[in-house]
Amino acid sequence: MPFSPAFKIHLPSTKHHLHSSFLKKMISMACVQSSPVTENPSVSLLETCKSMNHLKQIHSRTIKTGIICNPIIQNKILSFCCSREFGDMCFARQLFDTIPEPSVFIWNIMFKGYSRIACPKLSVSLYLEMLERNVKPDCYTYPFMFKGFTRSVALQFGRELHCHVVKYGLGSNVFAHNALINMYALCGLIDMARGIFDMSCKSDVVTWNAMMSGYNRIKKYDEARKLFDMMEEKRILPSSVTLVSVLSACSKLRDLECGKRVQKYITNGEVEVNLKVENALIDMYAACGEMNVALGIFKNMKKRDVISWTAIVTGFVNTGQVDAARKYFHKMPERDHVSWTAMIDGYLRFNCYKEALMLFREMQTSKIKPDEFTMVSILTACAQLGALELGEWIRTYIDKNKVKNDTFVGNALIDMYFKCGNVDKALSIFNGMPQRDKFTWTAMVIGLAINGCGEEALDMFSQMLKASVTPDGVTYVGVLSACTHTGMVDKGKRFFASMTARHGIEPNVAHYGCMVDLLGKAGHLKEAHEIIKNMPMKPNSIVWGALLGACRIHKNAEMAEMAIEQIRELEPHNGAVYVLQCNIYAACNKWDKLRELRQVMMDRGIKKSPGCSLIEMNGIVHEFVAGDQSHPQTKEIYGRLNKMTSDLRIAGYSPNTSEVFLDIAEEDKENAVYRHSEKLAIAFGLINSGPGVTIRIVKNLRMCIDCHHVAKLVSKVYDREVIVRDRTRFHHFRHGSCSCKEYW
Repeated sequence: MPFSPAFKIHLPSTKHHLHSSFLKKMISMACVQSSPVTENPSVSLLETCKSMNHLKQIHSRTIKTGIICNPIIQNKILSFCCSREFGDMCFARQLFDTIPEPSVFIWNIMFKGYSRIACPKLSVSLYLEMLERNVKPDCYTYPFMFKGFTRSVALQFGRELHCHVVKYGLGSNVFAHNALINMYALCGLIDMARGIFDMSCKSDVVTWNAMMSGYNRIKKYDEARKLFDMMEEKRILPSSVTLVSVLSACSKLRDLECGKRVQKYITNGEVEVNLKVENALIDMYAACGEMNVALGIFKNMKKRDVISWTAIVTGFVNTGQVDAARKYFHKMPERDHVSWTAMIDGYLRFNCYKEALMLFREMQTSKIKPDEFTMVSILTACAQLGALELGEWIRTYIDKNKVKNDTFVGNALIDMYFKCGNVDKALSIFNGMPQRDKFTWTAMVIGLAINGCGEEALDMFSQMLKASVTPDGVTYVGVLSACTHTGMVDKGKRFFASMTARHGIEPNVAHYGCMVDLLGKAGHLKEAHEIIKNMPMKPNSIVWGALLGACRIHKNAEMAEMAIEQIRELEPHNGAVYVLQCNIYAACNKWDKLRELRQVMMDRGIKKSPGCSLIEMNGIVHEFVAGDQSHPQTKEIYGRLNKMTSDLRIAGYSPNTSEVFLDIAEEDKENAVYRHSEKLAIAFGLINSGPGVTIRIVKNLRMCIDCHHVAKLVSKVYDREVIVRDRTRFHHFRHGSCSCKEYW
């Protein structure tokens, strides 16, 4: 079956323009006076050749002595250029073009060379030339060609080349079968690969390895494990490559039983152990939480590499032992970008975002180039800390250093910009992405929702559906949150109903929590309570917490007490619940009950989580707690805070102490709210940034009413945009008003 004309048009020419007619003439003259190959010292020199310069000298000698025309010499020189790491394919092509009638062996050497340097289109073009010269491919031609294929080239030319395999009588050849399985697995056509596998004789372990590797590539680890079971049934002895593939699948599946079964082939001496197998064993045991076994293998290894150490670091991270992970990380004799990223991810997992950024800076100092996975991790840290300046630097770094900017990086950038309150930049990234997946659209819906752009979030959801992207449960959490933050009760009810009817998504506890929050904030407390009572699953503390938050807004102390009792049963040491109840009692002036509750808190050792605010300035994240006096600029900060309070009083500010649950004098209450962490962060921001620069703050707790009022006035009096991300949402303060429209 011939290739289509279009196939031929788009391929680059492989005729090398550097070879000269002079070279051909010299070789032609040398062939006339050729001498026996075995008598020429050039043959032995080729065996010890170690560089292209050396090879070129030997090549000149073969021309002078006339042995260049001998196929053995031609094969040796071409093999050197095509197989060695420092071999020159341009020189190989020059020599190839001087051979009048290359054998299929020589063509195959060239295919192998182009695969080595990852030039698959040149390989395919050479293949066309081979067919034009009536040279028939053999069983090695296609394996050599396919080995260098990229996914795009495999998709473009794979099927037609498969037809050629059959046409030239290689449809039942085991080497061709294995090459085709690898090729189809590479481009994601796993069913085609499995079809070829099922038709093969399956006597060659390499065939099984190719199919297992294909399943692992597309993350169908269960299928790879099933293949191993079939191998055992058919009594096919696995190779070390098999064991690595199966152990990798067991690691992803956390299948300790199968992993131990695999290890028996090593302990019984049926398969020789090597470094890759030992690393795979460590990874499997670490992934299954058996760190003692993993460490035992690690310590008994005769040789370790960076992968061995990284597997141990990752294992400790996954089992929650970040200190042990750090200990082994610092012991590593060498580290690559994978090991650095593993440790950074460990810090992220335990919310140690500052430590993650410090480690990234250390990675930069060590001259280790990060990859796209490192970038996603660092952008996640920036997002959590609200570190927009550093996040912008990371984006510039990605562009400048040509780090792979794929969908995962794009999604991380969107998340970072949204969590830093920069909606416009997030939209810009989204609009510029060449490819989007379900997670891209979901990040947009959720990001717009938490930034108070409810209508825009729902419009984005509509665009997602028009783009034929199927939403999942997380997407619907974003949709319902958009309705919650903007008070769209009727729309929220319709979306909740359409989850199952339109997309077959059964609501989970998070969706019910959103509905309780939506109805509760709108004042429909009884309806919200009915939702909880009729849930098909047991409500968790988040659901009851949503009702409790609504009780605070609408000052319903009785229903709040009922919600609190439920939360206490679920989380008896949840201090935030007690604090919220104190706030409700204070707002309702129920001081006797408040004193009783505070006594209960003291008796049970329950303490209020301190308010903490983060603000980034010049790439450094500064942290403040209520009443903080540890900052180097403390004197300036409190001086600016006094001036700020004075300016705001002129603009109409009066302290709101309704959420201070201490039964103390009003002056002391005012002093308590005066020293809140976000006010200190705002004062710090005013000192250290120029006029018109946005002040961005991340708060670990819900923003209090007084700080909300202060931020509004700051945005008006100083003509500054102030963005505060608290525990539940964003507040964008501009010109004396907030994006929440007081609905929070």
